Amino acid sequence: MSKVVCDISISADGYSAGNNQTEERPFGDADGSILHAWMFDTSEENRAELDAVTEAKAFIMGRNMFGPIRDEWSGDWTGWWGPQPPFHAPVFVLTHYPRDPLVMGGGTTFHFVTDGIEAALKQARAVPGDGNVAIAGGATTVNQYIAAELLDELRLHIIPFTLGGGTRVFDGVPPLKLEQISSRAATQITHVTYRLIR
Repeated sequence: MSKVVCDISISADGYSAGNNQTEERPFGDADGSILHAWMFDTSEENRAELDAVTEAKAFIMGRNMFGPIRDEWSGDWTGWWGPQPPFHAPVFVLTHYPRDPLVMGGGTTFHFVTDGIEAALKQARAVPGDGNVAIAGGATTVNQYIAAELLDELRLHIIPFTLGGGTRVFDGVPPLKLEQISSRAATQITHVTYRLIR
């Protein structure tokens, strides 16, 4: 069976986004360009980690990661990524409000799941292929999958700066044991992979 994995960029104090997220500021008070600069580095230094991020056969994300809209769907919001999102696979968005699937360019279709994290995971696992299912974020969604013991592997991409507030990985998660699989320091980032011990 495929693994359930997560790649998430965090500050040195564990935050993946700052407070006060808006449509104009998707990472709130955090500088998203600092958090994710490694993903756009053209030097190939982080190629193995980038390949691992994009090899999933399906993705799951929280409503906040898809966009800043908190209530009923309105307007024509299609996500932060423009007409060609980088997923190139089905993406299951956790939400309390139903919405028809949203077909985008490059093979990405957003499906909106209203009946919880286990239902989203079941749908993602049903996607044909033998690739992994990736929990794309944000941290609140990642924490839900960790707490429910549904995540197999956590890949943290740690950036050497602090935020001091926002949404943090492991907040509200019961104590757990992690097995370090790998770690690698690169320019302005450290990649650490953990297996979650059940």
